Amino acid sequence: MKKAFITGITGQDGAYLSKFLLDKGYHVIGMIRRSASSDMIGERLRYLGIIGEVELVDGDLIDLSSLVRLMSTYKPDEVYNLAAQSFVATSWQQPLLTGAVTGTGAVNMLEALRLTHPSARFYQASSSEMFGKAQAPVQNESTPFYPRSPYAAAKLYAHWMTVNYRESFDLHASSGIAFNHESPLRGVEFVTRHISDGVAKIKLGLASQLKLGNVNATRDWGHARDYVQAMWQMLQQDEPDDYVLATGRAVSVQGFAEMAFAHAGLNAADYITHDPARLRPAEVDALLGDAAKAAQQLGWRANVSVEEMAAEMVDADIARHRRKAG
Repeated sequence: MKKAFITGITGQDGAYLSKFLLDKGYHVIGMIRRSASSDMIGERLRYLGIIGEVELVDGDLIDLSSLVRLMSTYKPDEVYNLAAQSFVATSWQQPLLTGAVTGTGAVNMLEALRLTHPSARFYQASSSEMFGKAQAPVQNESTPFYPRSPYAAAKLYAHWMTVNYRESFDLHASSGIAFNHESPLRGVEFVTRHISDGVAKIKLGLASQLKLGNVNATRDWGHARDYVQAMWQMLQQDEPDDYVLATGRAVSVQGFAEMAFAHAGLNAADYITHDPARLRPAEVDALLGDAAKAAQQLGWRANVSVEEMAAEMVDADIARHRRKAG
């Protein structure tokens, strides 16, 4: 039985990846921080019905000793580094923590592998936010980076250090430069889930408006369930490499909101209001990915459309609020 070790297992991607790997017969070990709220640990794993099928262990990306201990103990075949301070807006309020966890944390894991278990295959969750102030209308693996947030800068450090460990120490270390990927498991602080949750509340009479910031920002939005498959596919390749993961289609925040409201039988214009507090200090106006390399070398493509995803998220949030009410 192959062993996979996942940091960030209790997050959206970690939960979907766990389900995917369990279905393939893996023994899945997930690292959790003791500082995490005990009543929230495993919420997403429970949602997918797999909380009892994964092994959860204590550790922290900013504590190298814990990573060395875990890698020495479990000697996993594959390591997926999905943990991060991943909310972009918070990174301006907590830039040093974001740098420590999102940036240096990834290097701690690489160093732990180099020291104790260099034969493991490593996946780094890189981000389209690294492109930031995009230097080309469509971004691929050769597009220059221009990070516009502390989160993006931290991700860029982790990305280049993954490349460096691959080239310096011959580790099988790959990065997925993933464009926005969402689902019913997305945190409610993220705009797509903020929208689907808001639409659900309005539909059920629990709210009367939806506050949004920059509704003109456009993103390439796919479903997390599709993207975790590409993570696994990267680690099955003979040679490690970096891949853009994207749908190739851009939709604005306004457009996503209109899809969500329409699915609920509502008119978005009747409910959306502007909230300046949701604007970023430095905006990323547009991101659009070209995943041709992933299609050619991995045989991967995004299958779930943004309309299907918006509908799934709204339905899930309506169901959640009905369960709470009743």
